[in-house]
Amino acid sequence: MKKMLERRKGFTLIEILFVVIVIAIIAAIALGRITTTTATAKINACKANQATMNTMIEQYHLDAGDWPSVLTDVSNNTTYYPDGAPTCPSGTFANYSMNGTTYRVSCNTSGH
Repeated sequence: MKKMLERRKGFTLIEILFVVIVIAIIAAIALGRITTTTATAKINACKANQATMNTMIEQYHLDAGDWPSVLTDVSNNTTYYPDGAPTCPSGTFANYSMNGTTYRVSCNTSGH
């Protein structure tokens, strides 16, 4: 009996398979959460960009005394965006549009 215990130094195939299966399950759970978190972060960043752009449109109205006729009147102005207009994390600036009646910015990307 003592000889058998001394001889066993490695893992059995069943033990290795069990560990691999447990690691695969944990990885699948983590990957699902990472994917969901990334999508949520992009949506939140897009909403923050929209809020910033809405604020800049209101500032333009206060400065110019009139509402901008198109969104690029504000976005191309370096007074409001010295580093350039924000872009949607899921695309480009072209995804943003301004309602000509309410002067509010919205994102054309689905899910935003």
